[in-house]
Amino acid sequence: MKKALFVFLGSLSLALGIIGIVVPGLPTTSFLLLSAYLYARSSDRLYNALLNHRFLGGYIKDFQKGMSVRTKIRAISMMWAMIFISAYFFIEILFVRLILIAVGIVGTIVMAKAPGRKEE
Repeated sequence: MKKALFVFLGSLSLALGIIGIVVPGLPTTSFLLLSAYLYARSSDRLYNALLNHRFLGGYIKDFQKGMSVRTKIRAISMMWAMIFISAYFFIEILFVRLILIAVGIVGTIVMAKAPGRKEE
């Protein structure tokens, strides 16, 4: 039962991560990392398929290898630029803006705590 729940939640997170590729303000890497975590706990086949995916696997592998400080700064800057553009130009409901900012804060924390490596 627990494995089935993890597969379902991992698939939901994967869908949100894929949507996040094209929707500004929706974090891609965070959702893909959550999917990888859930799949690793429930299905080796799904976990390996995600890691070896032509497009999506790179997000996870880059995170696992560690990001340089420069990459972290760029990622966080781009994320906040998209959040502010979305919140200012496209979102009129205050509650949705607050949710978007909260997701941005979580994304910033995840990126800041991501494993690091020396500059390229």
